[in-house]
Amino acid sequence: KNPIAVEYRKKKKKERMHSSSLMLRRFCCFIATHSSSSSSLNFSTKKKQLVFLGSPQVSASVLDALFNASSVSDSLFEVAAIVTQPPSGRDRGRKVMPSPVAQHALDRGFPADLIFTPERAGEETFLSNLRALQPELCITAAYGNILPSKFLKIPPLGTVNIHPSLLPLYRGASPVQRALQDGVKETGVSLALTVRALDAGPVLACERMEVDDQIKAPELLAMLFSQGSKLLIRELPSILDGSAKMRAQAQDESKATLAPKISPEESWLSFDQEAIILHNKVRAFAGWPGTRARVVVIDNKSGQRNILELKIITTSVCSSDNIQVNEVDDVNFTKGALVFPCGGSTSLQVLEVQLPGKKVINAAAFWNGLRGQKLKKL
Repeated sequence: KNPIAVEYRKKKKKERMHSSSLMLRRFCCFIATHSSSSSSLNFSTKKKQLVFLGSPQVSASVLDALFNASSVSDSLFEVAAIVTQPPSGRDRGRKVMPSPVAQHALDRGFPADLIFTPERAGEETFLSNLRALQPELCITAAYGNILPSKFLKIPPLGTVNIHPSLLPLYRGASPVQRALQDGVKETGVSLALTVRALDAGPVLACERMEVDDQIKAPELLAMLFSQGSKLLIRELPSILDGSAKMRAQAQDESKATLAPKISPEESWLSFDQEAIILHNKVRAFAGWPGTRARVVVIDNKSGQRNILELKIITTSVCSSDNIQVNEVDDVNFTKGALVFPCGGSTSLQVLEVQLPGKKVINAAAFWNGLRGQKLKKL
């Protein structure tokens, strides 16, 4: 027998089995939605079909909450499908891997054929598959794709987004980062209906949260989505019976602010700015893209100058009144911190740094590595 022909037939058989499995699941979803033959069966089939859309790790916490809530005996819904970003190259090896949401769903035993990964949410094949499931409601949490009108028209109860800000503040791709960059003392999470305009739909509910002046974006983002998960589960019954939509509050457009996507070019620190501005930027850009600074290392004997690029990891703010500097550009080491003089007679204490290709180290380890050489800011 021709081994190539045998392998081809095996591949085709596998594809037919996958297609048949998906058709069977769609049929079951249809039956579950429309069957009403007996009271006990009627109770189980009244569960509303919900589709979840999300991609990064913070979205997985929302999906987990939905799985847990849907598994209780008196649950009003079940997760019919998951939509996430296509597999991509991640980590240093650039190995192609599923999104964190897809991987979490697979780890929880969710059927792989009900995890959709369209390049765009407007693809006709994807929309056709979605319509076949007849979802009552869609939930989005950091999905990462624009949802077109033809998508938004599919679920009768609409699409609800978990947005990590107090809308209408910080609409856009980077609400947590921009809020930290602005040095806000309070933020929160909102449940809002998705409309074509950016994060402009009516708000169903929100929760406020105080912001610590040392917290970084990844930690705050995780906290807000955790809070958003609890808020969603609490509000789901009223969302599913339609009452939440009736009492939703329109956003005040006059108070709307934007949170545009961050670019890598923004990561450089300028020490002409005040220390509090730089400190807030370090917190906001932690994780990605990070914050960078160039410093000059001067050999005291030869006078040779070497420019180093540092990734600034952790900082705090202090008053220059308490710091003695020899020259305006000198970087000193005091009380476990590299002290950078900044604008407005302020100083930034740098507690952790990272050299290119190296691990994160504390300021003391970096200073000791200089072996007495002078350090200046650029």
